[in-house]
Amino acid sequence: MKFLITGGAGFIGTAVIRHLIVDLGYEVVNVDKLTYAGNLESLVDVVNSTNYSFVKADVCDSIKIKDIFEEYQPDKVMHLAAESHVDRSIDGPSEFIQTNIVGTYVMLDVAREYWSQLKGEKKDQFRFHHISTDEVYGDLEDTDDLFTENTPYAPSSPYSASKASSDHLVRAWNRTYGFPIVITNCSNNYGPYQFPEKLIPLVILNAMSGNKLPIYGKGKQVRDWLYVEDHAVALVKVSLEGIDGETYNIGGHNEKTNLDVVKIVCSILDEFMPIHPKGINNYEELIVYVADRPGHDMRYAIDATKIDKNLNWTPKETFETGIRKTVKWYIENEIWWKRIQSGSYHGERLGVKIN
Repeated sequence: MKFLITGGAGFIGTAVIRHLIVDLGYEVVNVDKLTYAGNLESLVDVVNSTNYSFVKADVCDSIKIKDIFEEYQPDKVMHLAAESHVDRSIDGPSEFIQTNIVGTYVMLDVAREYWSQLKGEKKDQFRFHHISTDEVYGDLEDTDDLFTENTPYAPSSPYSASKASSDHLVRAWNRTYGFPIVITNCSNNYGPYQFPEKLIPLVILNAMSGNKLPIYGKGKQVRDWLYVEDHAVALVKVSLEGIDGETYNIGGHNEKTNLDVVKIVCSILDEFMPIHPKGINNYEELIVYVADRPGHDMRYAIDATKIDKNLNWTPKETFETGIRKTVKWYIENEIWWKRIQSGSYHGERLGVKIN
């Protein structure tokens, strides 16, 4: 079986590809534009595999995408390619509209034409799996509420609005054309190989360097944290076993405030790196509170009952086990993140430029 993965050089995409090839032995075609967050070094474990192919392409380029479908003849499509950082969407929404909405349209249009020409078992087993986010649901007001697959959409940021738009397109292609799709909406991912603009790797690397650790507002925003390798397993399970037209929420059952997450990371660093940067006795001393970002949702939390009950998936990692693995990985893989920091991103705060 052959999978076409868009965004396969990104954080979640590389985890999916490693799982597909190393653990399951499937063929994979990785399609990625290689923007700032794309990193083929995260695929060192599979790059020499005969089951792996890479094509540099923009999902908005319909001619190139059509050529890829014709050449590789995939059985499953997992569409992960997306601009994904909320703060960057505040600074510049245009790229999010193009990649997340127009790019999804192009993928749907080309994939439907390809699917319509398939025959027999190849046509029956084809699926277009659209990977999305819990941020499309907006903000949870009550502490006991959870996002279900039937929660109405109420996106708050340009990023989440663009992802909500793409979700609606995918469902429309299913209902209008009978095009076989599945959709997943996930909670916050973390783990090895994550681009260090996101909270957890940013905190780890800034703390190791003795830099300040800025916390939005009072740090009371609550997120459900999902270890990326658990997510990869869930995504492949949905692609293989999910029911046509269905949506599956994927969560980690690990609600934490942002402040708690930062303090936990600091505590683990105190243990793993007891020789602190000059001027501090523990890493928590680096925490500073800064103005909250515009439209910042207070709480996300996933109800993952459906995927547990219907597809028999639950996460293996607790936050406590996953975060220790993650901190340890960044400590031991300085070469990987040093190369990223030598580029255009150096750990600055994004999302504060509002005209």
